[in-house]
Amino acid sequence: MHEDERYENGLTVRKAVLGDAHVERSLAKRNDFNSEFQALITRYAWGEIWTRPGLPRHTRSLLTIGLMVALNRTDEFKLHVRAAFNNGVTQDEIREVLFIARSTPASRLPTRRSTRRKRFSHRWHRRRSSAQVGRGPSKDGGLPDAGTRP
Repeated sequence: MHEDERYENGLTVRKAVLGDAHVERSLAKRNDFNSEFQALITRYAWGEIWTRPGLPRHTRSLLTIGLMVALNRTDEFKLHVRAAFNNGVTQDEIREVLFIARSTPASRLPTRRSTRRKRFSHRWHRRRSSAQVGRGPSKDGGLPDAGTRP
Protein backbone atom coordinates (compact mmCIF):
# COMPACT_ATOMS: atom_id res chain seq x y z
CA MET A 1 0.00 0.00 0.00
CA HIS A 2 1.32 3.43 -0.92
CA GLU A 3 1.92 5.99 1.87
CA ASP A 4 -0.73 8.38 0.51
CA GLU A 5 -3.31 5.61 0.46
CA ARG A 6 -2.36 4.57 4.00
CA TYR A 7 -2.75 8.20 5.11
CA GLU A 8 -6.21 8.49 3.52
CA ASN A 9 -7.33 5.19 5.07
CA GLY A 10 -5.97 6.34 8.42
CA LEU A 11 -7.75 9.67 8.15
CA THR A 12 -11.04 7.89 7.45
CA VAL A 13 -10.63 5.61 10.49
CA ARG A 14 -9.37 8.43 12.70
CA LYS A 15 -12.46 10.51 11.89
CA ALA A 16 -14.78 7.55 12.41
CA VAL A 17 -13.28 6.77 15.82
CA LEU A 18 -12.46 10.22 17.22
CA GLY A 19 -15.11 12.20 15.38
CA ASP A 20 -14.83 14.57 12.44
CA ALA A 21 -14.80 17.69 14.64
CA HIS A 22 -11.87 16.51 16.79
CA VAL A 23 -9.77 15.44 13.81
CA GLU A 24 -10.49 18.66 11.91
CA ARG A 25 -9.45 20.71 14.97
CA SER A 26 -6.21 18.71 15.22
CA LEU A 27 -5.45 19.13 11.54
CA ALA A 28 -6.23 22.87 11.68
CA LYS A 29 -3.56 23.24 14.39
CA ARG A 30 -0.83 21.80 12.17
CA ASN A 31 2.29 23.90 11.77
CA ASP A 32 5.89 23.47 10.65
CA PHE A 33 6.77 21.87 13.98
CA ASN A 34 4.02 19.25 14.29
CA SER A 35 2.76 18.57 10.76
CA GLU A 36 5.07 15.59 10.19
CA PHE A 37 3.99 14.11 13.50
CA GLN A 38 0.29 14.53 12.61
CA ALA A 39 0.95 12.78 9.29
CA LEU A 40 2.84 9.98 11.05
CA ILE A 41 0.05 9.39 13.58
CA THR A 42 -2.59 9.36 10.86
CA ARG A 43 -0.57 7.13 8.54
CA TYR A 44 0.86 4.70 11.08
CA ALA A 45 -1.41 4.51 14.14
CA TRP A 46 -4.68 4.96 12.27
CA GLY A 47 -3.77 3.81 8.75
CA GLU A 48 -1.60 0.84 9.69
CA ILE A 49 -2.60 -0.34 13.17
CA TRP A 50 -6.30 0.53 13.39
CA THR A 51 -7.05 -0.78 9.88
CA ARG A 52 -5.63 -4.26 10.53
CA PRO A 53 -8.25 -7.01 10.19
CA GLY A 54 -7.32 -8.96 13.35
CA LEU A 55 -9.47 -7.08 15.87
CA PRO A 56 -12.66 -5.07 15.59
CA ARG A 57 -12.52 -1.37 16.50
CA HIS A 58 -14.62 -2.11 19.56
CA THR A 59 -11.86 -4.33 20.97
CA ARG A 60 -9.11 -1.91 19.93
CA SER A 61 -10.89 0.84 21.86
CA LEU A 62 -11.09 -1.29 25.00
CA LEU A 63 -7.41 -2.23 24.76
CA THR A 64 -6.40 1.37 24.18
CA ILE A 65 -8.36 2.53 27.24
CA GLY A 66 -6.63 -0.09 29.39
CA LEU A 67 -3.22 0.91 28.07
CA MET A 68 -3.86 4.59 28.73
CA VAL A 69 -4.75 3.79 32.35
CA ALA A 70 -1.73 1.52 32.81
CA LEU A 71 0.57 4.17 31.30
CA ASN A 72 -1.11 7.01 33.24
CA ARG A 73 -1.90 8.99 30.07
CA THR A 74 -4.84 11.05 31.33
CA ASP A 75 -5.43 13.24 28.27
CA GLU A 76 -5.30 10.32 25.86
CA PHE A 77 -7.48 8.28 28.22
CA LYS A 78 -10.23 10.91 28.14
CA LEU A 79 -10.01 11.16 24.36
CA HIS A 80 -10.26 7.39 23.87
CA VAL A 81 -13.13 6.97 26.35
CA ARG A 82 -15.16 9.49 24.35
CA ALA A 83 -14.09 7.79 21.13
CA ALA A 84 -14.96 4.31 22.40
CA PHE A 85 -18.66 5.13 22.29
CA ASN A 86 -18.29 5.73 18.53
CA ASN A 87 -17.11 2.11 18.30
CA GLY A 88 -20.08 0.69 20.17
CA VAL A 89 -18.32 0.29 23.52
CA THR A 90 -20.69 0.47 26.48
CA GLN A 91 -20.20 2.15 29.82
CA ASP A 92 -20.30 -1.27 31.51
CA GLU A 93 -17.47 -2.54 29.28
CA ILE A 94 -15.35 0.52 30.08
CA ARG A 95 -16.02 -0.04 33.79
CA GLU A 96 -14.74 -3.62 33.49
CA VAL A 97 -11.60 -2.52 31.65
CA LEU A 98 -10.95 0.11 34.32
CA PHE A 99 -11.45 -2.48 37.03
CA ILE A 100 -8.79 -4.68 35.46
CA ALA A 101 -6.39 -1.86 34.54
CA ARG A 102 -6.49 -0.28 38.00
CA SER A 103 -6.38 -3.44 40.06
CA THR A 104 -3.13 -4.19 41.85
CA PRO A 105 -2.81 -7.83 40.78
CA ALA A 106 -3.25 -7.12 37.08
CA SER A 107 -1.18 -3.97 36.69
CA ARG A 108 1.28 -3.71 39.55
CA LEU A 109 2.52 -7.19 40.40
CA PRO A 110 4.04 -7.92 36.98
CA THR A 111 6.05 -4.70 37.36
CA ARG A 112 7.26 -5.74 40.77
CA ARG A 113 8.24 -9.20 39.52
CA SER A 114 10.11 -7.65 36.62
CA THR A 115 11.97 -5.30 38.95
CA ARG A 116 13.04 -8.23 41.14
CA ARG A 117 14.28 -10.17 38.12
CA LYS A 118 16.35 -7.19 36.99
CA ARG A 119 17.89 -6.80 40.45
CA PHE A 120 18.64 -10.52 40.64
CA SER A 121 20.16 -10.48 37.15
CA HIS A 122 22.31 -7.44 37.98
CA ARG A 123 23.65 -9.05 41.17
CA TRP A 124 24.32 -12.31 39.37
CA HIS A 125 26.26 -10.58 36.59
CA ARG A 126 28.21 -8.48 39.11
CA ARG A 127 29.11 -11.57 41.13
CA ARG A 128 30.02 -13.47 37.97
CA SER A 129 32.23 -10.63 36.76
CA SER A 130 34.09 -10.33 40.07
CA ALA A 131 34.65 -14.09 40.16
CA GLN A 132 36.09 -13.97 36.64
CA VAL A 133 38.60 -11.16 37.22
CA GLY A 134 42.12 -12.29 36.37
CA ARG A 135 41.01 -15.75 35.35
CA GLY A 136 39.91 -17.12 32.07
CA PRO A 137 36.51 -18.64 31.64
CA SER A 138 35.61 -21.09 34.35
CA LYS A 139 35.04 -24.76 33.64
CA ASP A 140 31.29 -24.41 34.07
CA GLY A 141 30.90 -21.46 31.72
CA GLY A 142 30.99 -18.78 34.42
CA LEU A 143 27.90 -19.85 36.31
CA PRO A 144 27.97 -19.42 40.10
CA ASP A 145 28.41 -22.50 42.25
CA ALA A 146 25.18 -24.35 42.93
CA GLY A 147 25.51 -23.63 46.66
CA THR A 148 25.87 -19.86 46.32
CA ARG A 149 23.05 -17.38 46.08
CA PRO A 150 23.28 -13.98 44.45
